[in-house]
Amino acid sequence: MAYAVVRIRGSVNVKSDIKDTMKILGVTRANHCVVIPETESYKGMLQKVKDYVTWGEIDDSAMARLLYLRGKVVGGEPISERFVGENTEYESIEELAKALTKDKVKLSNIKGLKPVFRLHPPIGGYRTVKRAYKVGGSLGYRGKDINVLLEKMIEDRGHEDVKKK
Repeated sequence: MAYAVVRIRGSVNVKSDIKDTMKILGVTRANHCVVIPETESYKGMLQKVKDYVTWGEIDDSAMARLLYLRGKVVGGEPISERFVGENTEYESIEELAKALTKDKVKLSNIKGLKPVFRLHPPIGGYRTVKRAYKVGGSLGYRGKDINVLLEKMIEDRGHEDVKKK
């Protein structure tokens, strides 16, 4: 399985070792998301930054939606089926999403693809950014519920506003 890691809190008054760990993970700003493999070293890093991020196991459909709506290539262009076909061994974004969730490939190993997803704040906001998920907050490990949070954060709101006008 792969973990989706979303940074919730900002960088004010963060200890330097925690800031360095978040930089290694790739979540340098609030509402940034990365997908990492489930390894012992990453689990240790997540425990270190648990007061600033939330994470859980991402499923195939959420990963595909994340790639379609928030995936970017270097230069800021959205990811396309053509890009995936030319730069990976996979034919479609869905196949790439399945491979990512099964830890067969890492986003950072795909040349030209940005490994960080820039997300909107969640619709309805966070519960609280000072408590763990298990006690009613938004921080720390949330298991499969990360997919619900991601769905609230990857909504394509910008295009809806244009259609309404």
